[in-house]
Amino acid sequence: MSRADEIFIAMCRDVLENGTSTEGEKVRPHWPDGESAYTIKKFGVVNRYDLRKEFPILTLRPTALKLATDEMLWIWQKKSNNIHDLGSHIWDEWADEDGSIGKAYGYQMSVKHKYKEGMFDQVDRVIYDLKNNPFSRRIMTNIYNHADLSEMNLYPCAYSMTFNVTAEKKDGKEQLVLNAILNQRSQDILAANNWNVVQYAVLIHMLAQTVGMVAGEFVHVIADAHIYDRHVPIIRELIERPAYPAPVFCLNPDVTDFYSFTPEDVSLENYVHGEQIKKIPIAI
Repeated sequence: MSRADEIFIAMCRDVLENGTSTEGEKVRPHWPDGESAYTIKKFGVVNRYDLRKEFPILTLRPTALKLATDEMLWIWQKKSNNIHDLGSHIWDEWADEDGSIGKAYGYQMSVKHKYKEGMFDQVDRVIYDLKNNPFSRRIMTNIYNHADLSEMNLYPCAYSMTFNVTAEKKDGKEQLVLNAILNQRSQDILAANNWNVVQYAVLIHMLAQTVGMVAGEFVHVIADAHIYDRHVPIIRELIERPAYPAPVFCLNPDVTDFYSFTPEDVSLENYVHGEQIKKIPIAI
């Protein structure tokens, strides 16, 4: 069993056994048939993954590595808020007739801000600091911009990344390690948990390779980790499945410019997994 499977199973059991229900409360999400979408939730879930030891992808069921990477690059590399730049249909429900999701996600990453060193958007500032000020405690992004919330078709769920570099000795030589914390205000555990974990693990690997570091710890902080009412039986079945050892993550070593990565530059070796869950109902 992979460490990612262990973490996922423990989290799900904790939510099911110790979580609180929103049933009967006023909630925004609803099912496509109009029924309110209630949840069992836990506040303040924190999961830690060591990317030096294992790539945190579930084996209980498959996570589509290349599609997850494509969405992450849509936000962080293309800095787009238009679904026509995306290789999947996961944002279709929130797009307008032109394909825009409003001033959300990639749009926020594209906005340039003034620093004493010049004008940078948030991604370029992270890369600049990792290269020039790696031990800064100010290397972070934040896309939960209150000034633009009214023009976002969906408020950002995963909204902030904080990067932190540590120096370690390996074979007598100093090695810089890139660690990061992802802050997420809300997460649908069945539909999105491992998808997001995989995305940001890939991001850390790509940024580390870009700046000549190695990927280290990834800490995932979720304020409201929840299982939707219609997902409970699916989760109960999923966490009882057989699990397998983690696969080996491969990143094209020839790419050292973050803006040159594509989903084709990531792959997995020996990825053994259970069957996919089809037609998961999605609350909107």
